[in-house]
Amino acid sequence: MNKVFVFGSNLAGIHGGGAARVAHKQHGAEWGVGEGRTGDSYALPTKETDVYTSRSLVDVAGSVESFMEYAVANPDLEFQVTRIGCGLAGFTDEDIAPMFKHAPSNCLFDSAWQPWLNNARFWGTF
Repeated sequence: MNKVFVFGSNLAGIHGGGAARVAHKQHGAEWGVGEGRTGDSYALPTKETDVYTSRSLVDVAGSVESFMEYAVANPDLEFQVTRIGCGLAGFTDEDIAPMFKHAPSNCLFDSAWQPWLNNARFWGTF
């Protein structure tokens, strides 16, 4: 099964730090693409075009829904979801993890989210 690295990004697609940098350097995330699939990665925006400003939780939840629709439409892919938004964007695991409660079975999560996603599959810790 092909693996896709899911990372928190900014809408400008400037992948300069954290998991975004790893996505750019190792998984083909394209500079300038702040949301969606490029290479073997999927950018899920948690920050605005102004990379210093975090998006609202409502906006992040909308992007999570779009991502989950993509995951459902691509059952041949396995999505390794990092703790999006829990680094530079400043959200907590408790803010973000529950947004993935109804994620499809081809999504694997950072084990730090196990308290909120106890029926999910986990891939370790990023």
